[in-house]
Amino acid sequence: MKPDLKLFEKPEYYWNRELSWIRFDERVLHEAMDESVPLFERLKFLSITSSNLDEFYMVRVASLKDMTHSNYTRTDIAGMTPEEQLAEISRAAHRMVKTQYDTYVDAVLPRLMNVGIHILHRYEKLTEAQAAYVDSYFDERIYPVLTPMAMDSSRPFPLIRNKTLNIGALIQKVGETNRRKRMFATVQVPSVLPRFIELPEESGQKTLILLEQIIERNMEKLFLGYEVVCAYPYRIMRNAELGIDEDEAADLLVEIKKQLKKRQWGEVIRLEVEDGIAPELLNILKEELQVQEDDIFYIPGPVDLTFLMKVYGLPGFEDYKIPAYQPAEVPALQNDDDIFANIRKEDIFLHHPYMSFQPVVDFVKSAAKDPKVLAIKQTLYRVSGNSPIIAALAQAAENGKQVTALVELKARFDEEHNIVWAQKLEKAGCHVIYGLVGLKTHSKITLVVRQEEDGIRRYVHLGTGNYNDSTAKLYTDCGILTCDERIGEDATAVFNMISGYSEPDRWNSLVVAPVWMRKRFLYLIQNEIRYARDGQEAFIKAKMNSLCDQEIIAALYSASAAGVKIDLVVRGICCLKTGIPGVSDNIRVRSIVGNFLEHARIFWFHSGGRDEVFMGSADWMPRNLDKRVEIVFPLYNPSIKKEAMLILEKQLADTVKASELQPDGTYLKKTGPEVIPFNSQDYFCRYAAEQAGKKNREEKEMRTFIPAEPVSSDTEYYS
Repeated sequence: MKPDLKLFEKPEYYWNRELSWIRFDERVLHEAMDESVPLFERLKFLSITSSNLDEFYMVRVASLKDMTHSNYTRTDIAGMTPEEQLAEISRAAHRMVKTQYDTYVDAVLPRLMNVGIHILHRYEKLTEAQAAYVDSYFDERIYPVLTPMAMDSSRPFPLIRNKTLNIGALIQKVGETNRRKRMFATVQVPSVLPRFIELPEESGQKTLILLEQIIERNMEKLFLGYEVVCAYPYRIMRNAELGIDEDEAADLLVEIKKQLKKRQWGEVIRLEVEDGIAPELLNILKEELQVQEDDIFYIPGPVDLTFLMKVYGLPGFEDYKIPAYQPAEVPALQNDDDIFANIRKEDIFLHHPYMSFQPVVDFVKSAAKDPKVLAIKQTLYRVSGNSPIIAALAQAAENGKQVTALVELKARFDEEHNIVWAQKLEKAGCHVIYGLVGLKTHSKITLVVRQEEDGIRRYVHLGTGNYNDSTAKLYTDCGILTCDERIGEDATAVFNMISGYSEPDRWNSLVVAPVWMRKRFLYLIQNEIRYARDGQEAFIKAKMNSLCDQEIIAALYSASAAGVKIDLVVRGICCLKTGIPGVSDNIRVRSIVGNFLEHARIFWFHSGGRDEVFMGSADWMPRNLDKRVEIVFPLYNPSIKKEAMLILEKQLADTVKASELQPDGTYLKKTGPEVIPFNSQDYFCRYAAEQAGKKNREEKEMRTFIPAEPVSSDTEYYS
């Protein structure tokens, strides 16, 4: 009997999506607070929390603001209206930012001093020699770049660009005493210059001063004949959601280009100011930018901590960083055969960044050069700045091959980047598809069609992450290379569907959104319920980036109530609540935040002992299941299935970087003398190296020349 999922859709059974995201960013911040984490890694995590919060405000908070402006009052799955969500988000974000700066000022800065780095936040603390150096540096390198702007009766308040750091000031004519004649002035801190300047060393100490402090010290040089009454840094965040009506857009490329320009001038949704800012100056900013008090953050330190990633990159402090990891070779490719010959032997498993991403690049490069290859088809969501895959696709087209690339223009914050790549591919002769109306294409698939002696053969790469050789060193992702005919046939159908709206009646193996995936996952969950009710072992183990789809969560609650054991590794948003009696007693949720960003999606259903295992591009979110072209693929090869299951088992055993979701919504790490430290990311670094080394030894043994025994005089020898 099919369970009634409505029983599990009560608002009190769910966490709000946005507040859950803030808890994720807090988990990132906890890495910066953890004294066992190397000092420079803590700088990195402080920077990441800042950039994460920026994007959260520009997208999620912006969306909620739009809803409130439209008088939208419908509640979310946790029963909260947009207005209620904004109020809670503001409180939570302010608490987090306070913790962030407490960590920076009280814990990180003193330790930086101990290792020989002094970051000056106030120009008043410069020594006489340093001040002379700074002033000379300003005159020669900074002053020519600056554009000071004042506001008076003939000059309106200037347009302040999104995410830019600025210095606001009150100025008055020299000798003027009437406060009413003070004027507002502002100057943008140029992003084309380094955010911090390294001063000449004194006493062996490396001293850094922030660019805005140098400008602030020299402000009066920008307004000759005026004195600067006060000056404070500030920064704004604007609504960055692109309002694109795809049905009305005659040309999606043109429309996105147009909307990208508007992103710089959207509604101001967050204002950061230096703590202690003069009330008169603040009031001008509030009035002109139309910012509410709840959206103002008073920063007790440097505004915008993302500069700490550059501090992290300073040379000479390797002892305070996690040693750089060198990805291992892929065991199945440690031979002299070409990549197509290796794929024909059996499916090849890839686990990045533990294994090298180079085979994925080589797969496309080899296809571009191989005279037997007839066509290459690939989806591109986010690629690197100097992508070797883009170059290979362009070369393939120039070599006369049929090349089709779906470049998703709606990949948030990569729109402009993707437009450039798309136009480059078009010029090379590739057939470029600019996404689908109403849907983002988020699937990760490459199809190579090759003419061989026994006919056409299709080679396919499927993955959980983007075709980005840069992020592949930082994000954990999985993939396979295969020439399985079932998958090859489905891959062809995927590209036909994308390019010509030709949806097949059925799929051999791939699970494709937005039509089939939701039903398939619900069916697999329902299967586990049947096994549990029959008294058989039933479990679900899965990992993903986010879990916030109400129907999927209700199905998991139903399975838990039926006795199915559910173990989830959810890095970010999780709207599911654990520990609800009779509802989620059998569900455990963990989040891993470590040196690498957990990005792979793996789904393991016990299925009565058959162990159905899938990997893919989709999270359990409404947008992935209903509004995107996504692909989840089954693992047929027993050894690859075993590798995917090992990933889940080891991550569920992590006691160092994993935090477990508590019934009150907090996340706690296991502590106590009985807890044996186990870091799953460290394990897979060692595991990948060992597997590659083992394969290397086997190959060497096979190639070792063993001299034959001398032939005895009475032995006949036949040539």
